[in-house]
Amino acid sequence: MKGRKDPAPLQWGLTLAALGFLGLFVAMPLAAIFGQALEKGWRGYWAAVSQPDAMAAIRLTLLATGIAVLSNLVFGVAAAWAIAKFQFRGKNVLITLIDLPFAVSPVIAGLVYVLVFGAQGWMGDWLGAHDIRIVFAVPGIVLATVFVTFPFVARELIPLMQSQGTEEEEAALSLGAGGWQVLFRVTLPNIKWSLLYGVILCTARAMGEFGAVSVVSGHIRGLTNTMPLEVEALYNEYNFTAAFAVASLLALLALVTLAAKSAIEWKMRGRRCP
Repeated sequence: MKGRKDPAPLQWGLTLAALGFLGLFVAMPLAAIFGQALEKGWRGYWAAVSQPDAMAAIRLTLLATGIAVLSNLVFGVAAAWAIAKFQFRGKNVLITLIDLPFAVSPVIAGLVYVLVFGAQGWMGDWLGAHDIRIVFAVPGIVLATVFVTFPFVARELIPLMQSQGTEEEEAALSLGAGGWQVLFRVTLPNIKWSLLYGVILCTARAMGEFGAVSVVSGHIRGLTNTMPLEVEALYNEYNFTAAFAVASLLALLALVTLAAKSAIEWKMRGRRCP
């Protein structure tokens, strides 16, 4: 049977509509960001992004992102391995908890951390007595970032590992391999591309987080402001060039992440199609 072919006007119309949508909601905002960032030339751009507060925000964003990605990578692999390869009580509860950050607003998550670790919170007296600061400090920002990025690695791995089954691991164990050998020589090689894909998604989400971090940071310039918070602070001060300059760095990181994501998807399609 001959394949059905849509009329040429319909094809062109849908294509132009899609391109117009992308141009209006993706290309134009990106062009506006970079245009405003470079309004005063490269010297003005460099002066904006090299300010001490901006550099501190960049360092804090990279630190929080690195810790969150590493933590969620370890947890994601462990949780996915347990859920996909074993049967145990509380399995459904664990899956529900992994999905919790998708259902809870980041602002609510930030408020929960304030209620637990703040000066007037449940653990506030104990933390104050031991001179430990979590809220309005770097640990709170890291905790908030870890929470909002919690599901990405695990949720990317669970379906894949469930579809792969346990035959290869069982074969390796029957041949005398230990648990760590099975993990590093059997399980991880089979999931490496999905794992990398989840890490990329987790990285993108961590760098752009605003809501939960805004609640727990205290907006202390040079200390607890991440890049999104620094953009907001600069914009509220009507320092538009500096605000768009820092925003352009986030946009560049997003574009790099998108390119890496596309490369991983292409690689995964290549592995599925002989």
